[in-house]
Amino acid sequence: MGGALARAARRRLEGEQILLANRTEAKAAALAQELGASLSNNRTVVGNADYIFLGVKPQMMKELLAETAPELYARKDRFILVTMAAGLTIEDIQNMAGGTYPVLRIMPNTPCSIGEGMVLYTSGPGVTEEEERVFLEAMAGAGRFSPIPETLMDAGSAVAGCGPAFVDLFLEALADGGVACGLPRALALELAAQMAAGSARLILESGRHPGDLKDAVCSPGGSTIQGVRKLEEAGFRGAVMNAVIAAFEKSRNMR
Repeated sequence: MGGALARAARRRLEGEQILLANRTEAKAAALAQELGASLSNNRTVVGNADYIFLGVKPQMMKELLAETAPELYARKDRFILVTMAAGLTIEDIQNMAGGTYPVLRIMPNTPCSIGEGMVLYTSGPGVTEEEERVFLEAMAGAGRFSPIPETLMDAGSAVAGCGPAFVDLFLEALADGGVACGLPRALALELAAQMAAGSARLILESGRHPGDLKDAVCSPGGSTIQGVRKLEEAGFRGAVMNAVIAAFEKSRNMR
């Protein structure tokens, strides 16, 4: 996810404005070469960056912030901590960092890497409107941004953050169905992926409810309604809802 956001930032920023660090230096070096960015290390990033992206797993956050706390404490200039760790609140990050530093909490998703992401964000206490604006402009190459109350971040993450995996699973199943009906695998996957991309864009641009759009495809006595009937018999909507709820509960329990 950190790499996807770095690629998004590079669409708006010059390479030398981006400092990259990774536990595995070779990975950071490869990405730095790809983006024309600067290879760095955690302490240098924390000591110098205006926006410090904490791109680690939730269970690794405490160790990372304990390691870099002296550099944060020593800074006299403004900086923003940007966290994308599921389940960890702004207050959690401040406690781990050892200070009431300004924090932006975001929840991006993997389509950010191609500029089609859905990024949820919450600005913590101390983040100014100007700092939020600069952040949004710099990261606009990631896709669509939506402010959300922190109390809803886990729920939003279960839809937008985890959702790509659910959609990928659905698209794989659609392609498998096409193969079962005789389509070549590559063609079946192309048809499924473009169908999903177009259907999603239609909802966003038309503002129409997906149920309305579904009804428009289901002609009386037609093939589509028969497919819908089978999905309903299999509990398709209930399974998707349960997947979102399970992801939400897992994020909430990570605290």
